[in-house]
Amino acid sequence: MITIGNTESNDLLVKCSEVVEKKYAGVDVMDANGNGKRSLPKLRELIRRQRHDSDGGGCDSPDLDFIYDDTDSYANEIAELYSYTEQPELQLNVKAFEDQMEQYGLLPSWQRLSIPQKKSIIMKLLDQLEVSSKPLRMRAARCILYIAQGCWAEMQSDAEQQEWARKNCMILYDLGVFSAFTDLLNIEIENSAAARVAMRKLAVSLADSQDLRVILSVLYTITEVIRNEKVLDSSEYKMQVEAFCNEIANPNGDELMVVKLLGMVTRFCSGVAPHFPMKKVLLLLWKLILVSLGGMETLKQLKAERRKRANLPPQDEDTMDIAKTMRASSPPASASDLIDTQNQKRNTRPFRRGLIKQSSLDDHESLGMEMEGALGGENGDEGTDLTAYDERRPMENGENNTQMLSNFQNRPSSPTPIPLPLPKGLPWKPKVRQKDIDLFLENARMKFVGYNLQGDRESLAGLPQPIHEGVQILKDHMYTSIAELQILKEEEIARNPLSTKEDEIEMTPTEILYQAMLPNLPQYMIALLKILLAAAPTSKAKTDSINIMADVLPEEMPMTVLQSMKLGIDVNRHKEIIVKAVSAILLLLLKHFKLNHIYQFEFMSQHLVFANCIPLVLKFFNQNIMAYVGAKNMIPILDFPSCVIGDQPELTADSLEIGDSTSYSWRNIYSCINLLRILNKLTKWKHSRIMMLVVFKSAPILKCTLKVRHAMTQLYVLKLMKMQTKYLGRQWRKSNMKTISAIYAKVRHRLNDDWAFGNDLDAKPWDFQAEECALRASVDRFNNRRYTNKLKDADFEPVDNCLSSVLGNQHELSDNFKRHYGLWLEQEVFSVSIEWEKLLVDHI
Repeated sequence: MITIGNTESNDLLVKCSEVVEKKYAGVDVMDANGNGKRSLPKLRELIRRQRHDSDGGGCDSPDLDFIYDDTDSYANEIAELYSYTEQPELQLNVKAFEDQMEQYGLLPSWQRLSIPQKKSIIMKLLDQLEVSSKPLRMRAARCILYIAQGCWAEMQSDAEQQEWARKNCMILYDLGVFSAFTDLLNIEIENSAAARVAMRKLAVSLADSQDLRVILSVLYTITEVIRNEKVLDSSEYKMQVEAFCNEIANPNGDELMVVKLLGMVTRFCSGVAPHFPMKKVLLLLWKLILVSLGGMETLKQLKAERRKRANLPPQDEDTMDIAKTMRASSPPASASDLIDTQNQKRNTRPFRRGLIKQSSLDDHESLGMEMEGALGGENGDEGTDLTAYDERRPMENGENNTQMLSNFQNRPSSPTPIPLPLPKGLPWKPKVRQKDIDLFLENARMKFVGYNLQGDRESLAGLPQPIHEGVQILKDHMYTSIAELQILKEEEIARNPLSTKEDEIEMTPTEILYQAMLPNLPQYMIALLKILLAAAPTSKAKTDSINIMADVLPEEMPMTVLQSMKLGIDVNRHKEIIVKAVSAILLLLLKHFKLNHIYQFEFMSQHLVFANCIPLVLKFFNQNIMAYVGAKNMIPILDFPSCVIGDQPELTADSLEIGDSTSYSWRNIYSCINLLRILNKLTKWKHSRIMMLVVFKSAPILKCTLKVRHAMTQLYVLKLMKMQTKYLGRQWRKSNMKTISAIYAKVRHRLNDDWAFGNDLDAKPWDFQAEECALRASVDRFNNRRYTNKLKDADFEPVDNCLSSVLGNQHELSDNFKRHYGLWLEQEVFSVSIEWEKLLVDHI
């Protein structure tokens, strides 16, 4: 049995390398075919290249042509469901199908059957799912899985298999297979015998989760096919797509499917069910949330509808759309690069000082920024830094340094930027909040008038004309979010709970999901973060950590170098897919909760922060991010369905890289962007959480992430850098002017945001704790009012003033009171004189 658990799979590659090295010591090592030492030099080269990549070899990289979307392509999403170690089990599905067809007296050819025959077979299989014998149940389940997979044994190409999988999954859904497998999943979840067997084992392997993986594979395949139909917006299966969305978004007597899967995640992390196949659970959970709530386009439409309903102007800029049109900036030079280039300059030619081009910005985005020699007195080091980096960067359009300097010298010496066409300007329209306008007016009135007008946002009496113009510009750029309106409404309800009318709760899919998740939401967040921690490349194996490798490790230890290398790639791939799924789940929930109600978003955010999500994400990025983005943990010829369709090439060191042509890993860049977006959402406008970024020294970690030449990735990194710049000190800003310039060019401006300096009056360190406590009190008040019948404040409970109803109420008296009833009468009634005449006295 393998007892690797959750160790780094790079160690496996190191062991493989050691085995290869033994070749030269006279140790006989067999290859995959048992032919001795024929392919060992190639294996040795592959292993060394992988180790070189993991150690950060090759830092220079071109711009990545990665396009961010809700998911990868349909084929890749289906292929990631299956581990390479599961490949032998695919043949069990064919065997089960052939046995069943023989039992029905039919040829094992799905293509030749008519539609009525297909439906008849599926109905018979559904009946077999309800028998008491587990082997018969699971044979029927494997048959249905084979049908959902497109009956690949009869297909000649991947495209043909995809088309048949599409048709078959729609027939399966129409006949109720999804609901039947949901019931089957409930049975397996409550299977305590399997859990007890897994808990007694030292290392859980693939064999312990065989039945669960079959059930989850059927559910996932149907979900993914319908999700793809929803994206394509085809009219052929429109009714099935709508019915499926309604089914998973609304509980039908049972709990929501999403909540059921979150419960599986919680049980797995608590150690009660270590055999649950977490990768398949998380992938299914992600796709169900995506289908039921919607992706980026749905969020965009919902936001436009909500703003229109709230009488707010439409938002004319979408972050995703603009970020896709931006170009990546050149990353800041590292310290070692600067030292090397400075040494080269000293040896080749004298030091040159003059006007320098900002190398961290693209040519069309430089906005006429220029650095004069006068800055060399104070920022001389920075000028050297920029010069050195510009000399390393290849010139565009065949320009040389002389031409560049002459072009800059022909410009006027004033700092006024040269007018550029509109597309080459700042990518964003500046914004300002109402709170910022109020603060601007308050400061102006105190300076010029000497007193403040509380709540007055219109009067400008006594203020000079430039202040009038400034206020007008701020109002022209004011942006009011839906969240601000919701917070104002909640504050009004808190002040006037009896007179303020509360809007009726709209039962949207997001609202239904939040209400279902609310009782156990903190446990769900902790469980998801535990799995993210276990799957992070920077995490080390610990004895008390959870084992997320239960559904990838085989029962028998690999015997050859090739098998060991294949398992090492499979383990790394398994971790990457889990990180991708968890990051997508968290981001989707945060986005939809924020749109539905800001305090639902804040409730989830606070529990993520309390569970140390911020340091966990920073720990994830504290690695060689270029190696992670460019990791090639995949073997294309072993991906489903390529591994079972057509003639299979012999698995050798040469065939491991067949079909792998991309220079980056789609899922790894996707995961990085998701985690950066989560970090932005948790920290935006929260001074206490921004200080956590500073305390955990996130600036150098994020600066290294800028090496990834992708515009959207850099945008979210620069946003995180911008919010903490004021706390990093003047010296940091002096030595990181290229990063500051990139922030100016790529991140949205707030007109009176003093982000680059420490002058923000809101950023008082002693208010940080109070800020979090006030937010938590508001969120708790919101949840108690909307989702519980319990009123926290007894002063607002209704009082019965009717004499007859009060006297007519039955009150249960305690046994102790009944025993001493006579004593009570003597002390409280007979011995107390009552002056009834005082009731008649007129006190007016």
